[in-house]
Formats: sequence, C-alpha cells, structure tokens
Amino acid sequence: MSVGNDSETNQAIRYDGPITKTRVVAFALNWVLAYYKLAYYLTGMQKSMPMKPATRELAFTLNDVARLLRTSADQKAAEFGMSRAKWAVLARLDRFEGLKQAELADMLDLQPITLTRLLDGLCENGLIERRPDPDDRRAKRLFLTPAARPLLERLSILGGEIMDTALAGLDESRVATLLADLCVIKENLRRSAQRREAEAERHHG
Repeated sequence: MSVGNDSETNQAIRYDGPITKTRVVAFALNWVLAYYKLAYYLTGMQKSMPMKPATRELAFTLNDVARLLRTSADQKAAEFGMSRAKWAVLARLDRFEGLKQAELADMLDLQPITLTRLLDGLCENGLIERRPDPDDRRAKRLFLTPAARPLLERLSILGGEIMDTALAGLDESRVATLLADLCVIKENLRRSAQRREAEAERHHG
C-alpha cells in the first residue's frame, strides 16, 4: 500500500477551515475507502499486545461505522448509476482539480491499476478528462468536465443526507471535535505506515 507524503496529500487530511457538511462528507468517503480494515489490523495486533477494552471497542466501532457508511454511499451512488469509488474520485477532484494520477492514488489510498480502471470509466462517461502536464510530457493531469458539475451537486445533496442521518444528535461543536480527533487518528496511521515503508526500503535496499 502506497502512502504519499506530498503537500497535496498532507493538505487533504487537515481541516483547518470551517466545518461544513461537504467537508465532512469528503472526509467520510476518504476514510471509508482507506481505513475500513482498521479493526481487522488491530485485532491481529491483539495477539502480541492485548488492547484495553475501550480501545478494542473503538476499533470495532470505527469498522462498523465505515461499513455502514459504505453501504449507505453505495445505495445513494447507485441511484445515479455510480459506484462509491467513482464518487470518491469525483469528490476529491472537485477539491483538488489538476492532480496527477499518482497523487490522486495516494490521497485515496488506491492501487494505481484500480484507480486507472475508475478513471477510464469516468472518462468514458464524459465526467473527467486527462490533460497533458505542461511541465512533464509523460504525465497527465486530471480535470472535471462541465458534465460532472451538476452530477456532483446532486451527489453532494445525497452525501449530505447520509451525514445528516449519521450525525443526528450531534451539534456542530461535537462534529468539529469528532472530525479533529479522526484526523489525528488518520495522521497517526499514515505516519506509522510511512515509517514501516521506510524501514522496509532500508532493509531491502
């Protein structure tokens, strides 16, 4: 699994602006794609380092929330003939238009071949386009087409409905705190993965 450390990737996990429904939806989609196996990995670690009950329950709860968000997103996206993964690609390009494919793969924590298939489908549907990189003739940058805008607006409404349901009973201050805490967890995991990759490179290099 490749974990990027470029500026766009780091920017994608920081939410230092106002907490809006759109930003929460974007974060939730990214979390669902990248970290839904958290409980599985932590459970495996338990054999060598038992977890406290609260920590174990948090791991399983995060997994359950991610699973339920995936199910809800799949159901909503299907209303427009979309998949959750394609929705996540469009949502990320809406925030960071002009990314290279490698940068987008790092942000979404997807294997390049998997992302290539998603991008090919979105290109065929006329929702994104690949443009030459003026600084690198071998690279392409990704942009939304005008046809993607109205679809994204409708998907954003659907995403808002998902998060309204998920966050019912939580006021804005609690949502902001929850989002900040999840960002810390995500950054901890990202840094841990980066350290493991660096150690593996030193070991095999």
